[in-house]
Amino acid sequence: MKKPRLVMVGNGMAGVRTLEELLKIAPDLYDITVFGTEPHPNYNRILLSPVLAGEQTVDEIILNDHAWYQEHGITLHTGFTVTDVNRTQRTVSATSAAGETLTAGYDRLIMATGSNAFILPVPGRDLHGVLAYRDIADTEAMIDAATRYRHAVVIGGGLLGLEAANGLMKRGMQVTVVHAAEWLMERQLDRVAGKLLQKSLTERGMQFLMQAQTAELLGNDAGRVRAVKFKDGSEVPADLVVMAVGIRPNTQLAEKMRLHVDRGIVVNDTLQTTTDARIYAVGECAAHRGIAYGLVAPLFEQGRVAANHLAEFGIGRYVGSLTSTKLKVTGIDLFSAGNFQGGEGTEEIVLSDPYSGVYKKLVIKDDKLVGACLYGDTVDGSWYFKLLRDGRAVGDLRDKLMFGESNMGDAGHQGQNKAAAMLDTDEVCGCNGVTKGQICKAIQEKGLFTLDEVRKHTKASASCGSCTGLVEQILMATAGGDYSATPKTKPVCACTDHGHQAVRDAIVQHHLLTSDAVFRFMEWKTPDGCPTCRPAINYYRLSSWPHEAQDDPQSRFINERSHANIQKDGTYSVVPRMWGGETSAAELRRIADVVDKYQIPTVKVTGGQRIDLLGVKKEDLQAVWRDIGMPSGHAYAKALRTVKTCVGKEWCRMGTQDSTQMGKDLERAFFGMQAPHKVKFAVSGCPRNCAESGIKDVGIIGVDSGWEMVIAGNGGIKTEVAQFFVKLKTAEEVMEYTGAFMQLYREEGWYLERTVHYVARVGLDHVKKKILGDPAGRAALWARLQHALAGEPDPWFESQRAQVDERQFIPIAIA
Repeated sequence: MKKPRLVMVGNGMAGVRTLEELLKIAPDLYDITVFGTEPHPNYNRILLSPVLAGEQTVDEIILNDHAWYQEHGITLHTGFTVTDVNRTQRTVSATSAAGETLTAGYDRLIMATGSNAFILPVPGRDLHGVLAYRDIADTEAMIDAATRYRHAVVIGGGLLGLEAANGLMKRGMQVTVVHAAEWLMERQLDRVAGKLLQKSLTERGMQFLMQAQTAELLGNDAGRVRAVKFKDGSEVPADLVVMAVGIRPNTQLAEKMRLHVDRGIVVNDTLQTTTDARIYAVGECAAHRGIAYGLVAPLFEQGRVAANHLAEFGIGRYVGSLTSTKLKVTGIDLFSAGNFQGGEGTEEIVLSDPYSGVYKKLVIKDDKLVGACLYGDTVDGSWYFKLLRDGRAVGDLRDKLMFGESNMGDAGHQGQNKAAAMLDTDEVCGCNGVTKGQICKAIQEKGLFTLDEVRKHTKASASCGSCTGLVEQILMATAGGDYSATPKTKPVCACTDHGHQAVRDAIVQHHLLTSDAVFRFMEWKTPDGCPTCRPAINYYRLSSWPHEAQDDPQSRFINERSHANIQKDGTYSVVPRMWGGETSAAELRRIADVVDKYQIPTVKVTGGQRIDLLGVKKEDLQAVWRDIGMPSGHAYAKALRTVKTCVGKEWCRMGTQDSTQMGKDLERAFFGMQAPHKVKFAVSGCPRNCAESGIKDVGIIGVDSGWEMVIAGNGGIKTEVAQFFVKLKTAEEVMEYTGAFMQLYREEGWYLERTVHYVARVGLDHVKKKILGDPAGRAALWARLQHALAGEPDPWFESQRAQVDERQFIPIAIA
């Protein structure tokens, strides 16, 4: 019997998700044909930003490759634009860029034409170098421009504009974001959060022109854009202009077909067009009850309902979506949902900590949470969204509501792995509607033990990626030892199929002392490795075989080769070490003399209680080190950076312990310690915690009876509060337990993995078992670290022993 014909116009995420859902419940019902304008199979448009930033490739964001279409008997025509649909004869006509034409008949038709980027109707919009940011072609054009030009202007301070700006900055361009509103992302953030976001991005080098009205784009004689002119007459140079000012539903074909269009192709609750019941519309081109959605989660909900109806089940209804936004804007966590702006009849609970970069606002009306806006700490975003969606009364939660889900239970519940505290019915992935129970079931029944496998089988974390950490926690808890032990973990890089743990194990078990030996033994695809894997292999060798394996400076990043922090203008930053943050008049005089002698433009006190000299020329570095006469602060290295202290009981009325001396002792003991990532300590003399010990990799807090030790904190992009580890009585115990934890991290942590992520991966119980539950093992760890650090040279003063190539400091003569 001949199958009915299903044709889909468009090959994007919403349309293909509809087909995926249809194939689950009615795999053999239709003969399916798909027309896509782009030359690519279905890809994750949300991940274009990492492609622009150089963090992923186009191949890595493909969701359904050509083989998937073939496997399911789908005829895919890429590079064809549908130009006409005859609703009487039920035929679709399409044309390629080369002029080839195709015609296909249909019994059911899905319109999944998506949306078009809005281009400001200003003079000069047709100049070369003026782009939208919508697809792979736009992304590749931006990447190409970044290799040839210097100045970029992004018009639009929404999510897409900021991601474009971030990617272009990472490609080396100087970027100015032009935004018409008072604050960034005004649709997703309130004023306070938007201003915090702008401050953070400004600190990273992004420039902003707020409340600026673009009047004209100016071109050069070659017809390429050269500047953006504003209504006040001012100009800003621009070799590339990216328009990110919004999208419009792509309804041109629908209007030609005489379908009802109003803010999109108007559909009913079964996603059928109100004009023609044989035609469905899903995604950004569809308007349901007057709303055209632009977020992926509602579009996937539409896909499920449309598939249900196409499968002739007839029980699904789409009634609209309550949307939330959980995003990572250039590494900064943001979440908003509902009416976060407040208004008449509402009340607000606000937590604002600008120093730590955390802001939370909860909006309540009639004893229910109606809106939330989170900046910097979004861990409880999904819980707030559940409260909002369920319409649960929150009167009994008021006193703890701001502090999140983990504070709702008893004290013993706090600090638990968040995934372990979730119910099987709790939603993990909002984009795809995947619960914890569904993920656990897939892991157990299908034997999954990698994130990619979970994404493939459940779609969790496969869209916006904001739930990735939670999915990994579930995977670790469910798969157990298989998760970390299996060689099928994520490869170190594209040069190999081996994961970090497999490489470390091979280096230890087979006494591999050189990088070349590792590459040969593990059959590296690229014989000499690449910039991603060489630094990792170098660290694993050195930490596994101290005093035997030789450092390879050329396998280190530029900062570690130069032993100073390179700045955006090509000069360097020098941070001399001050033990425990304590200095002297003599040191300060030497620093001042060096600043004058070498005309160093900026001197700044860092957050770690050190003095930073910014703007040092590379050829002056060795002389600056010599004249300062202070040890390297390792502010450029994957190593111990600083030990921050308060004045403690020596001076402070509140101090219970000598925190300054403890900080100095720790810093001297761990000087030069290389680690998977940078490490920071802090010592506070009393529980008031003035040294901010609670957000360090190791925090030591003085109490009346001795010291409390906390571990795995992080005060960076996303603040992570350190977890209580142990209470200690003596300074010697503090040294041993700290050393044991650091050595465990050095031996088990993966390269570029901070302590907070290492502990999250292996579990706090694992760390406690190795250190608190095994005194002999703890002493052995501390002894191994002391052996590794014995005789560690200072690269500023013992360059030959530290294998510093001094030729790099000699300027190249230009004839």
